[in-house]
Parts: sequence; C-alpha cells; structure tokens
Amino acid sequence: MVDQLQKLEKRYEELEQILASYENISDKDQYNKFAKELADLRGPVSLFREYKKIISEIEDTQKVLSEKHDKEFSELAKSELEELFLRKTAIEDNLERILTGEDKDANRDIIVEIRPGTGGMEAALFVGDLYRMYTKYAANKNWSLDPMAVASTELGGFKEVVFGLKGKDVYKRLKFESGVHRVQRVPETEAQGRIHTSTASVVVMPEVEEVDLVIEPKDLRIDTYRSSGPGGQHMQKTDSAVRITYIPTGTAVACQDERSQIKNKAKAMRILRARLLDMKEQAEAKKITEARRTQIGSGDRSEKIRTYNFPDRRVTDHRINFTSHQLEAILEGELDEISDALIKASEEKARQEKQAKE
Repeated sequence: MVDQLQKLEKRYEELEQILASYENISDKDQYNKFAKELADLRGPVSLFREYKKIISEIEDTQKVLSEKHDKEFSELAKSELEELFLRKTAIEDNLERILTGEDKDANRDIIVEIRPGTGGMEAALFVGDLYRMYTKYAANKNWSLDPMAVASTELGGFKEVVFGLKGKDVYKRLKFESGVHRVQRVPETEAQGRIHTSTASVVVMPEVEEVDLVIEPKDLRIDTYRSSGPGGQHMQKTDSAVRITYIPTGTAVACQDERSQIKNKAKAMRILRARLLDMKEQAEAKKITEARRTQIGSGDRSEKIRTYNFPDRRVTDHRINFTSHQLEAILEGELDEISDALIKASEEKARQEKQAKE
C-alpha cells in the first residue's frame, strides 16, 4: 500500500510543477486535464501525508516510553499512543478503500442514457420523470449537465434521453442507477382509475478518455443527414446531424442537438466510446461469479432495480431492500438517502468479501 501511495504522491508533486509552469502547457484542454488529475489526487495524497506524520509521532512516543519517566508521565504517553494508533487505523481503512478502486472513479464524468421499456406512452412519460429527477439532483449537487441526444414524443414523453454529467462524486453517486426502473401509477388517460405498471431503462457509463479506449478510424462509418429540428426561421438548412457506426460491433450513435456538425460529431464520439467500454465491462462482468462480485445487484442491465409506487408514495430499491415513503421528494431530485444507502451497502459487501479472502 505504501508503495502505491508514494507513487501517487510523486505524481502529485510532478503535476504541481507542471501546472506552476504555464509555458509547458500549450493548450487549455491539456491544462484542465492536469488540473483535474491533481484535484483527484489531492485527497489521497493529503491522507497519506497525515498517515506518515502519525507514524512519525508513534515512533517518537514509543521512544519516549522506552526511557525512564515518572508514572504520571508514562500513563499520559501511553494514552497518547493509543489515540495515535486509533487514528492510524482509521486512515489506513480510508486509504485502502481508495486504493482498492472503490473511490478511484468517484469523480469521473459520466454519460447517462434513459429509454422507455414496457408501457407504451406511459413508459415514455416515465423517461421524462426520471430525466427531470436526475436534472434536479444534478442542480442540487452543482453538477454540470450536458444534453447530448434527446428524442421527444408528440405527447410529452421521450423515446430516448442521453446526457453528460460532470462534477464532484458524480460517478460515485450515480453508478448504481443502471438497470430497469419501474413505475406503478394511474395514467392520466386511464378513465377507470386502474394502476398501470411501466418501465424505463437507465444506463450510467463513465466518460472514456481517448487513451482509455483506442478506436481506429478505419472501424468507423460516419454519415451526415439533415436534422429534424423545428421549422420556421430555425429550420435546419445543412446536414448537421451525425451518425457514427462502429463497424466491428454495429454499434451506432446519432446526434443532432447541435447546429454544428463538428459539435454533433464530438458528442457522438463521446457516447460511442462510453458505450463500447461499457459493453466490454459488461462482457467481463458476466465471466465473474456471483461470489466475487463487489457491486450491488448482478450488474445486469435487464435487472429490475427500483419501483416508484405512486398510490403508496413509496420508492423501493430491490437490491438492498431499501424503502422510502418520500416519493415526491425523490422525484424532485432528493436522491442522497438512496445513494448513501447503496454506497454503504456496496462498501459493506466489499469489506465482507475481503474478510472472507483473508
């Protein structure tokens, strides 16, 4: 563990020197990339430095205790030594949690996709409810939201919503949202007041840097076409919409929200990278036995993870048997209660697996 932390500290010091020398940074994107890496390392490096300081204090206190002193002084030193060991253990636990990978992606930007499942028009409307919920949560957390592909229906629902989120702990907070969300309520069009059940699927994917996933240009087919935007003075006059197909898998991504073809292409590539890495990780996850999983649930995208029951004003997360009767508040973006419970359950499961291995 110490070797890993020493490497992180060395990299942190290198980044400090790089960012202090503006002439070494030719473009703003590179500067922002280094600044983000430095910010991500600040927490673990600060903890490691505190850890080293406590180790030094323990050694000094043990040295004092090895010498002859009066009883009162020795008791005081022993009490201080016990306190130092408690602090050392607490910091070790935090550092180990970071190094095991539980927190390494906590601040990674993410791409979220929401699509209707069963339920027809009601499912499309539910997609809108979930989109609004995540939008409100992002605002509460001061995250930056970037709509990337939004396809609405004539009746106010959505056929697809894809958006990016950037901010502190965004992946840590939302990574457990992937799966099938179910809603139980009486649709506005239901004259007899019968409760309908509809679903929507949510996929949360960490943003992928070019260095994380190399895509060869020869494997891409890029098509342009005219966006189906609003009419009148805003009518699209150029082929600004972009569809990118990754030929080896047939995975296709289309973007038309921007008026610029260049911007649409850039967004489509961001989504494509995230999808391809997600597909790779999903394939690898299926090879892992349930006994070795540290995530909550099976990780299967088809797994029903949560129910929003309107008659009972209840939200239940089926993976951890968590139930809240604050349905309205949750749909208004107050997701911390659920998020905290999921994070806690995941950490506890990882801890139990580690103990079992030991």
